[in-house]
Amino acid sequence: MSKALAFFIAFNFVYISSCQFMKGKKSDTAKHKYTNHLIHEKSPYLLQHAHNPVDWYPWGKEALEKAQRENKLLIISIGYAACHWCHVMERESFEDTAVAALMNEHFVSIKVDREERPDVDDVYMTACQLVSRHGCGWPLNAFALPDGRPIWAGTYFPKEQWMRILQHFADKWRDNPQELIQYADNLTQHIRSMDIVPADVMQAEPSEWSADFLHQATQKIWSSMDMHLGGRAGHPKFPMPINLRYLIRYNYHTNDPMAEKAWRVTLRKMAQGGIFDQIGGGFARYSVDERWHVPHFEKMLYDNAQLISVYADAYRVSGDSFYLDIAERTVEFVQRELRAPEGGYYSSLDADSEGEEGRFYVWTYDEVQQLFGEGDTLHIVCDYYGITKEGNWEAGKNVLYIATDLQSLAEKYHSTPSHIREVLEHARQRLFEARQARTRPATDDKILTSWNALMLDAYVAMNRATSDAQYRKAAEQLYAFLKKHMWREGGRLYRNYKDGHAGIEAFLDDYANLAQALLHLYEITFNKQYLHDAHQLVQYVYDHFIDPNDVLFYYTSDLSDALFTRKKEMEDNVIPSSNSVMAEVLYRLGTMLDSAQYRHRAQKMLHRILPDIQQTAYPMYFTGWLWVYADQVWSPYEIVITGPKANALRDALMRKYIPHAVFLGSYERDDELVLLKDKWIDGQNTIFVCVDKVCKLPVHSVEDALPLIKPQGGL
Repeated sequence: MSKALAFFIAFNFVYISSCQFMKGKKSDTAKHKYTNHLIHEKSPYLLQHAHNPVDWYPWGKEALEKAQRENKLLIISIGYAACHWCHVMERESFEDTAVAALMNEHFVSIKVDREERPDVDDVYMTACQLVSRHGCGWPLNAFALPDGRPIWAGTYFPKEQWMRILQHFADKWRDNPQELIQYADNLTQHIRSMDIVPADVMQAEPSEWSADFLHQATQKIWSSMDMHLGGRAGHPKFPMPINLRYLIRYNYHTNDPMAEKAWRVTLRKMAQGGIFDQIGGGFARYSVDERWHVPHFEKMLYDNAQLISVYADAYRVSGDSFYLDIAERTVEFVQRELRAPEGGYYSSLDADSEGEEGRFYVWTYDEVQQLFGEGDTLHIVCDYYGITKEGNWEAGKNVLYIATDLQSLAEKYHSTPSHIREVLEHARQRLFEARQARTRPATDDKILTSWNALMLDAYVAMNRATSDAQYRKAAEQLYAFLKKHMWREGGRLYRNYKDGHAGIEAFLDDYANLAQALLHLYEITFNKQYLHDAHQLVQYVYDHFIDPNDVLFYYTSDLSDALFTRKKEMEDNVIPSSNSVMAEVLYRLGTMLDSAQYRHRAQKMLHRILPDIQQTAYPMYFTGWLWVYADQVWSPYEIVITGPKANALRDALMRKYIPHAVFLGSYERDDELVLLKDKWIDGQNTIFVCVDKVCKLPVHSVEDALPLIKPQGGL
């Protein structure tokens, strides 16, 4: 690699934030000097670039064929709507005619919305990580051969640096193309080799499962966490819902005080920080500091959906209404800000408004004073939310967070905590109403199957925690939208929906997350159609995502656009990996349907990934897999509830946190499911508690059932 290229890599810093974008309404091309091939796309992110002087193409055959026909290198620039540095690079470079002239002369340029096409993002992100040898973010800018094989990739670059990089690759392709072809050959070979499975791993059968393995992995997880401020030690801090979900379950089984402290501290500190919108509810994507104080202000559906589920579980296991309050306020935000009229949920809110990051959310002291005037209310509000005249963020602006507690305020203002609470609730409403008059951040109004499945699961979690029928209704309504607009014959799914149109072949996470949500939806309704639909999705995955040489599933369907390689998603991140979710689905569905084949496949998948978990210093990137491992160590109960009042018994039982169980039942005789057969006793409401189809004597009340359902761990 040349010294010039090494210089560029050295300055290739990771930037992850939020992107300002248009809401997605197609502009009148007559009003714009430039219009490129993105003008007919649906993605708000792509439409933002439709009037750049860069001659952008969407990902597809047209761009690839043009590159091969004209023998030009590809530039594949990948971002998403809630990405600040994507917007910066557009403003600095992609709207600049000199930059555009250089790109248009020497390259075929492709714009990709990573949320629409995570498959494309994954392969070029992998290339970036291999080239840079560190984490990469967005915008992701990859250079590739005309056939799509990557040569090199980086993230954000200032204009002058980007032009030098462009000229470097243009010159190299003209003067020494063979060198770039060799780079691409080596990089492609390395990417393809990453999914090759050692023969001994594939041939071995799953062995005994050890609680010690879970204890050791979990100790690594909580020992890497900040026990005073929550989350991983250091900064920036990302909510990692799958980690918290796992720690809550592990703590339930083992009563490990450190695991309990890790999840409790994290959930409380996050909810008290600026990453949680103290006025309107909902969580931003991450905080730049270690105190959860200053967020990058974009709000993503996937974060909020998963955090609703986690806070609902925390409430069930602890009984602490603090967690339920945060979950309810987050639901209110999602319903108010992200729900589409058709019934699905939009992807995200931008961080910027009026040209400033966070402008919609932050306050100056003077703005607050104008609302409340002088007096105790002003000072209580400022004390509680950490508002100062100087500002607690930048340029006199304040990010609101919980700076003190009600008892301390009551003592300071010679009042009672209940009165202080009333003052603050009234003040929060006034702040909210005043904020609503501001220019609202833009909305990425595409609807994604995978992320909506996470929201469906959030409603299920809220119904479990509260038995409130409105959450069950919301879950069923959301699924009705997905079934109507995203579902095709045979269980084939679309990825996204916008402006009345669904498109793009769905990926493994769409199938896995929706199947998981449907299993959970069946449990809170006992409507077998949801179970049948989940089963159909799994069968479709078997038909179209299978790798004959591996037990893990490809991320792309065999009907998707062919890339230069088909990759597999294995590590859990902010969103669990599609393969770990599929393993959980197969194990739980196998239990519900009494399918040894599904359960064994899940065990084989887990066995396949064990070497990665054993060798890593960061098992927090495998907590979805550890959840499946926990099912092997602490076998799930099969809780069967029958009788005229089966639904009421189920709801009462589900208010308790029982993570190691599947629920099946019916309010009328039903022998279709193996586990329901011979479980009906005329005239009686009955609960059967079973493990591997071996049942204890039936009982007829929740009070009698609970002693039969116990944590199975212990340290």
